[in-house]
Amino acid sequence: MVSSTTMAAAAGCGVGVGVGGGVRAPGVLPLASLNHISIVCRSVEASLRFYTDVLGFVPIRRPGSFDFDGAWLFNYGIGIHLLQSEDPGSLPEKGEINPKDNHISFQCESMVAVERRLKEMGIPYVQRCVEEGGINVDQIFFHDPDGFMIEICNCNNLPVIPLAADLQQQRAPAAVQLGASKRAVAAAAVVAKQQQQSSVVPPSPPVPVTAAAAQCVPSSAAIRVSEESSSHISCA
Repeated sequence: MVSSTTMAAAAGCGVGVGVGGGVRAPGVLPLASLNHISIVCRSVEASLRFYTDVLGFVPIRRPGSFDFDGAWLFNYGIGIHLLQSEDPGSLPEKGEINPKDNHISFQCESMVAVERRLKEMGIPYVQRCVEEGGINVDQIFFHDPDGFMIEICNCNNLPVIPLAADLQQQRAPAAVQLGASKRAVAAAAVVAKQQQQSSVVPPSPPVPVTAAAAQCVPSSAAIRVSEESSSHISCA
C-alpha cells in the first residue's frame, strides 16, 4: 500500500491517486493493481510444487475453457499463472544466479527465517545488500525449477518517493534563496531612502511677527524723501 506521505508528495506534483491507493498521472491508463504474472514451465507439476511448498502460494480454480495445460495460484495479493511449454527442450537451462536478471520480488517478514529455510531445502541462493542514505535493504535471489529468478527482500525499509517530488525538493532551496535575495534588496533600498531623507536639512520654521516688529513696517506716512539726500526709513 502506498503511504500517506507518498500520496501527499504525488498530489503536490499533480499526480492523482488511483484505485487501491496507487498514484496515477493524468492521461495514463486507468489501472488499479497488478493482477498476476505468467510463467512458461517445462513441467507444470514441478513448478506447482515449488510455488506452493517454497513460496506458499495456493492453487485456485482455472477456467475449464482453456485447451492447454497450466495451473493458477494466488497469495499475497497477486496471482501466478503457470503455462505448460509446448516445447520444453527449447527453454533455456538454469544459469548463474544474476541479481540483474528478470525477476519477481517478494517482501518478507524475516530475512533470517528465509535464509534458514532455503538452507534446509537445499536451494542455492545469493545475497546482496543495498545501502541508501543510511538505510540497508537485504536481498536474497534464487531460481524456480525453470530458472526464473525470485527475490526475497525487506525493500519496504526504503521510502517510496516520486521523482517529481524529489525534483521539487531540490528546487525549493534555490527558490527560497532567490526570495531571500529579493527581500534583502528591498530592505537595502528602504534603508538607503531613510538615510537620504535624514541628510536633508529641514527648513527653518517661520519667525512669528511680534507687535514691535509690526510697528517697524515702513509706511508712506513714515517715509520722507529729500531731493538732496537718500531715502530714510524711520519707525514711529
